[in-house]
Amino acid sequence: MDFKHDVVIVGSGLAGLRAALEVTDGVNVALISKVFPTRSHSGAAQGGIGAALGNEEKDSWEWHMYDTVKGGDYLTDQDAAEVLAKDAARAVYELEHMGVPFNRTQEGKIAQRAFGGHTKNFGEGPIKRACYAADRTGRVILDTLYGEAIARSIQVFSEFHLLDLILEKGQVAGVIAYELSTGEIHTFHSRAVLLATGGFGKVFKTSSNCFANTGDGVYFAYRAGLPLEDMEFVQFHPTGIYRLGVLISEAARGEGGILLNGEHHRFMEEYAPSLKDLAPRDVVSRAVTTEMRQGRGIGGGDFVHLDLTHIGKEKLADKLSDISSFAKIYLGVDVTREPIPVTPTCHYMMGGIPTSLDGRVLDIFGDPVPGLYAAGECACVSVHGANRLGTNSLLDLVVFGRRAGKMMRRDLQELEWSDLSPSPGERVLKNIENIKNRNGGERPIAIRTSLQEIMMDDCSVYRNKKDMTDALTKIRQLEDRYETISIDYRASHFNTDLLEAIELESLLGLAETILVSAIARTESRGAHYREDYPERDDRNWLKHTLVTKTVEGPAVSYKPVSITRFEPKARTY
Repeated sequence: MDFKHDVVIVGSGLAGLRAALEVTDGVNVALISKVFPTRSHSGAAQGGIGAALGNEEKDSWEWHMYDTVKGGDYLTDQDAAEVLAKDAARAVYELEHMGVPFNRTQEGKIAQRAFGGHTKNFGEGPIKRACYAADRTGRVILDTLYGEAIARSIQVFSEFHLLDLILEKGQVAGVIAYELSTGEIHTFHSRAVLLATGGFGKVFKTSSNCFANTGDGVYFAYRAGLPLEDMEFVQFHPTGIYRLGVLISEAARGEGGILLNGEHHRFMEEYAPSLKDLAPRDVVSRAVTTEMRQGRGIGGGDFVHLDLTHIGKEKLADKLSDISSFAKIYLGVDVTREPIPVTPTCHYMMGGIPTSLDGRVLDIFGDPVPGLYAAGECACVSVHGANRLGTNSLLDLVVFGRRAGKMMRRDLQELEWSDLSPSPGERVLKNIENIKNRNGGERPIAIRTSLQEIMMDDCSVYRNKKDMTDALTKIRQLEDRYETISIDYRASHFNTDLLEAIELESLLGLAETILVSAIARTESRGAHYREDYPERDDRNWLKHTLVTKTVEGPAVSYKPVSITRFEPKARTY
């Protein structure tokens, strides 16, 4: 079946929903979602959304901008950081007026708490900047924005899986999508497409990401010949539940939680004397990993403890109830009496589809692709640089989702309808039939498991050329094996076997771009830490990586970083 809409938005998390709300009046909008919208991964964000409201102590947007730039190890584009920090207060008050139930101070203002990397007076010490709703901030914002979308009668296509972008003569003409409940392939003809498909943490074995985060939108843009930016920068959150990777929010440390090693020592005092446990995530993740490597994990093992026992039952129940229940459900740990075993977990992708400040997707020459936009974690406006600060993800989604919606609405005045080729979905149909009809091939799960283990072992918190080069060889061997995969379930209805096989192509392709970009960057910066090049090298590497798909393989190029206010300097905490 074919559909025709002025705008197609792929992804129903906060970026997609906020864009849809901005563009919808008088415009025919379709919102395509891989999952039911309120199951989008935005709902997993726990700790808060950053804004210099100054409700708990004096604050300013300039301090927030500085922390964003410094936290990103000066790879952050500073024009983007300024937009983010300046617009933060407006964005939070807008959410409040929509009905988001933020926690309150005694005076009735939005409550704020400390979070990693956020400081007062340009790095002087920790500051309370995170606006929060207990430890389920993303959940309540997502529910609120989805309620707004329903109230405005935005047409939602739930459990429709993106299969491809339709490009006609260099302009976007729509998308191809698979309907999970029927197995039908649909063409969505449109004048504008916004990709808001989230991250791709499932490239790694241990991840806080949901199973749907396989990077489909990012990979299909790459497959269509568009560049990807800064793919080497993968954030590992320091406190994932041991062995599972389920997130224990930074809010736990913002409320006073501390990290302890096997000697019951608060080790962050040595790694970040000023901010201690509230240092940026890359700093804390390396510290945790170093402690484990040097035999100071709990019992000499591969985890440390996050201790909340001193916080008190009442405060834990009021502000960290979800975290408390996660520890109880997954580990049988009562956080009021015993610490939580934690270890770094793949959490966030700083890299993605390059965009302008208004969400327009940029080609290898830096020119906008007519009709194509991106926002959220799949996009790289480079507001996060080499390492994202906590609370800036939710802020990124609503600030740049709104800007992308505004830009689409403006551009629709000039965007024309492109004529579709006779069979725009022929390629994906052929691929699906090949997978379903092939006999005796390897099952996708074996390849996916190998992929995730390789990336976890050789390209996670610590990296070096030998390990990553070996990993790249192995990933390319897995790509060859992928060409012969087959599946057991071949019916049309709810064929999740088929979808996992399709997702695997995205995961393999994105893993390759991460490795190629990481091998090329011979320095350590933010979340990208090279044991063989342990120093940051601004002279040679203060630039963004671009990787483009060619017939010869991924081609790497570079573009400059936007520096407007803060010159790079040593990054100490």
